Amino acid sequence: MDLRIAGKWALVCGASKGLGRGCAQALASEGVNLVINARNPDALESTARELRMLAPNVDIRTAVGDIATEQGRDAALAQAPAIDILINNAGGPPAGDMQDWTRDDWIRALDANMLAPIALIKATVDGMAERGYGRVINITSSAVKAPIATLGLSNGARSGLTGFIAGLARQPKLAGRNVTLNNVLPGTFDTDRLRSNLTAMAGRANAPVESYTDHRRNAIPAQRFGTPAEFGAVCAFLCGMDAGYLTGQNILLDGGAYPGTF
Repeated sequence: MDLRIAGKWALVCGASKGLGRGCAQALASEGVNLVINARNPDALESTARELRMLAPNVDIRTAVGDIATEQGRDAALAQAPAIDILINNAGGPPAGDMQDWTRDDWIRALDANMLAPIALIKATVDGMAERGYGRVINITSSAVKAPIATLGLSNGARSGLTGFIAGLARQPKLAGRNVTLNNVLPGTFDTDRLRSNLTAMAGRANAPVESYTDHRRNAIPAQRFGTPAEFGAVCAFLCGMDAGYLTGQNILLDGGAYPGTF
């Protein structure tokens, strides 16, 4: 399926691995020029080399830095002539107990998972509207739909972003100019972060990591973890020209794990 977005420019945050990388690969395959961002320069350059091999006719630029900081955002935005597609993505804050979280913990969570995405949206959507095309995808979490008790920092920050997007996406100055804003809510995906988390959780439960992993997998109706490639494919479709009537939505990708009707 030709998504008709070849030649556009995308900024993909947290693109060196995991779901961000899956989005970058899918967009590169569609002929989209990329600015990819991450904090680890070695991992980022390795991903850039692989993307250039995958799509030799696509312009791939790197921006090393923490996207939660103004300096990191400025460096990323400066790499492209214009941003047509924005993929907001940042690792979630650590699990814990609310009694242990300080104000600084909350500010860090808000900076990374709410305020940084909003700052990038603010910097790009007016230009998108002027050009008559724009796509913003926020990678949030299935915890926005079904909060996880130990992930209160993430629940709060990501839910704040979700509420902000719900109002912004429906403004005619954006929706009426073919600029859409949507959130994609991943469930359990096979990434380095998942494997690290499963190892830590199995250790706390004093259980073999293999049996703990099997238990988590079997609890998903699809009986498997998602892959970054299929996450990227959904992300790319939402960026396509045929998705222009879909905005302000929360797209849940969790293999059927969420049990609700709505």
